Amino acid sequence: MRVAIYPGSFDPITNGHLNLIERGLVLFDRLVVAVSNNVRKKPLFSAQERMEMIRAAVGDDDRIDVDSFDGLLVQYCQRRGARIILRGLRAISDFEFEFQMTHMNRQLADEIETVFMMTGEEHFYVSSSLVREIAHFGGSVTGLVPANVEARLMVRAKETP
Repeated sequence: MRVAIYPGSFDPITNGHLNLIERGLVLFDRLVVAVSNNVRKKPLFSAQERMEMIRAAVGDDDRIDVDSFDGLLVQYCQRRGARIILRGLRAISDFEFEFQMTHMNRQLADEIETVFMMTGEEHFYVSSSLVREIAHFGGSVTGLVPANVEARLMVRAKETP
């Protein structure tokens, strides 16, 4: 069984992320959408809230598992028995960061491979940080995130100074 880990902060999950999940399921038997608890970032939503939004957005597909992790991604992959990391690329700037991370992960665990997928052209300009900023200033995020995420995001944006 080919199990891939699709890690990210998903703060919040966007339609671009969903596009990669759908396309990843064509390549892999199971996909673990792994919410990272990155201590360097200050998320708008808790890991639990992000996992709830992801589960609602992906529905009841038993090939998808939604989880969270702390620490090194390669250690999480080893614990889950996964040998593949799925990463999305939007632009050249993404590649530079991902290239560095892939080589560091290979140094730490050479049995784990990273597979890159280009984000669908209709989503390449969308990032979670841009979506948060748009919502914060009262702009519409319709079409950028799933409807369940849009509703929660607009409420949270009003609550956050």
